Amino acid sequence: MKIDFTLHVYRKLLNQIIESGYHFQTIEEFYSNPKSKVVVLRHDSDAFPKRDLDLAQIENNLNVSATYYYRIPETFNTKIIKKIIELNHEVGYHYEDLVRSNGNFNSAIFSFVENLNKLRGLYDVKSISRHGRPLSKIESLDLWKKHTYKKHGVICEAYLDIDYTNILYLTDTGRMWNAKSNVRDRVKSNFNRNDIKTTYDLINAFKNGSLPDKIIINTHPLRWTEKPSIWFYNYISQFLKNILKIILKKLRNNK
Repeated sequence: MKIDFTLHVYRKLLNQIIESGYHFQTIEEFYSNPKSKVVVLRHDSDAFPKRDLDLAQIENNLNVSATYYYRIPETFNTKIIKKIIELNHEVGYHYEDLVRSNGNFNSAIFSFVENLNKLRGLYDVKSISRHGRPLSKIESLDLWKKHTYKKHGVICEAYLDIDYTNILYLTDTGRMWNAKSNVRDRVKSNFNRNDIKTTYDLINAFKNGSLPDKIIINTHPLRWTEKPSIWFYNYISQFLKNILKIILKKLRNNK
């Protein structure tokens, strides 16, 4: 079995993308002025923000800029975020305020603005992305049914403002690519690559030229590590979480 989700494998992926002739853009750059052949690297910092620096440094060494979305308070570490910014990456808010407020829209928008301003003390945030919270019945995207983020200077919500019709969207949610256990990290796209199960599959797809010109890759830095103890913990814990999420999806679909 090939070992996946290591920093070595991530570096191989980036090198293959570069070799395949793709440009890189952040979410803000892509939304404002997308290049014709482009990969957008989006990172959701859900926990253990120190691991963000591992990916960010690899990217910077290859002259690649990515987008890092931060939860507050879970991954709001000012020292780390400042380093991410110094490495030439975009920073945005990974919000879940409607879930945290238990569905109270007024409390949620107050919290959203407060947290957005915390991040803006470090970076001029222009894009945001909701955190899925698969075990919650509340969908944080519903906050925008009663409020508007553009009123607060946000130009792009990664799920709502990007037309994914002709974009291949790949995510490592579930610690595998496009996992069946994925509850909320989904978009509507003409491209379906269920054959891509591992990062090695993705590398080979770039190598053989079978991928479209516009691709957004969403990863969670906490999953990528060179440390065996952390790697095995991630493997086992995510396996159990995936089983729970598959059961949850079946229960919701049967209602």
